[in-house]
Amino acid sequence: MTTETLTNWARNITYTAKELHRPHSVEALRALVAGSDKVRVLGSGHSFNAIAEPGPEGLLLSLTGLPPAIEVDTAARTVRVGGGVRYAELARTAHAHGLALHNMASLPHISVAGSVATGTHGSGDGNGPLAAAVREVELVAADGTTLSLARGDERFGGAVTSLGALGVVTALTLDLEPAFEVSQRVFGELSLADLDFTAVAASAYSVSLFTRWQRSGFDQVWVKHRADRPRQDFPWAAPATEAAHPVPGMPAVNCTEQFGVPGPWHQRLPHFRAEFTPSSGEELQSEYLLPRACAVAALHALDEVRRVVAPVLQICEVRTVAADEQWLSPAHGRDTVALHFTWIADTAAVAPVVRQVEEALAPFGARPHWGKVFAVPAAALRASYPRLGDFRTLADTLDPAGKFRNAFVREVLGV
Repeated sequence: MTTETLTNWARNITYTAKELHRPHSVEALRALVAGSDKVRVLGSGHSFNAIAEPGPEGLLLSLTGLPPAIEVDTAARTVRVGGGVRYAELARTAHAHGLALHNMASLPHISVAGSVATGTHGSGDGNGPLAAAVREVELVAADGTTLSLARGDERFGGAVTSLGALGVVTALTLDLEPAFEVSQRVFGELSLADLDFTAVAASAYSVSLFTRWQRSGFDQVWVKHRADRPRQDFPWAAPATEAAHPVPGMPAVNCTEQFGVPGPWHQRLPHFRAEFTPSSGEELQSEYLLPRACAVAALHALDEVRRVVAPVLQICEVRTVAADEQWLSPAHGRDTVALHFTWIADTAAVAPVVRQVEEALAPFGARPHWGKVFAVPAAALRASYPRLGDFRTLADTLDPAGKFRNAFVREVLGV
């Protein structure tokens, strides 16, 4: 149990809970949950809003004290992973068994359970969010009992990207595939004028476009090819001649290897090396996911406000994500383009710009990432999720007293 002042990774959120509990067994976790009125789980702290805040009288939990279970079934090509495990640890173990995840986020240091609960993703036209790999969720329910929800269960569509509203996730079972190699190349400037976004995004297994919005276009394009698939040319921009970091001026040594050198999937799909431990982030983040067909129009809308955006922006990343079936996934039901903003660490300066970005993207049905900074009104959020009513019913059934619902979740659900 910890009683010091607790903040998230970026230090823009200070939690009001009096204590942080780190149970060392599922039995101890069950007792804590059963004996508490309000419960939230902190995860790896890479959320930038109050999604993990339980309130001053609530119980804030960390699962890092639980046994770091990573159990690979090579025959079934699955892995069961504990609720406190991070992607870097999972990836190393899966690869040691000759297996791989379908994708990874840009930073491998985030927790598996927290990432899938908020709809986190990597990039690639054919790659669903990280939650798409989950086949079973094990959780501690409000009364302290354990519950498993697996694919095929009619409730499963609400079980993975759940905002922590159904219970404390103690383990997940994920699909794996045979390990593969990836080569990564970085390209230079790409103009927004006459951009063939569809062709660029489809040119490799994973593609990321970066811009500071200081110009009408992109400063870098990161292209990741699977070695077991045909490699396509990239004729739209010149290859970089020096190793790059997405944020100009930052050391490229912290980034995964470039210049087309093949390497294991888990050492290329993230932008950052697992052995690089990020310090407390001097940044804020926002992200908006919208129909992929709207990508070019949305980019031009951002171009119209770039002079407002650029002064408080460190970098903007544009990625694609395949449609997801999770009811609260920001990619639910539609192939998606994701527009990610890494802002300076100045809430007062960033907040009005976030609102302007949201106004620019509103005509395209943009859904914010659940774990980032956003100001979209709750009514508009609820209207953009056609299965929200089903999720609310599921939450009411599994947690009738609202033990796992904090102010953030209550506003989203409209209760």
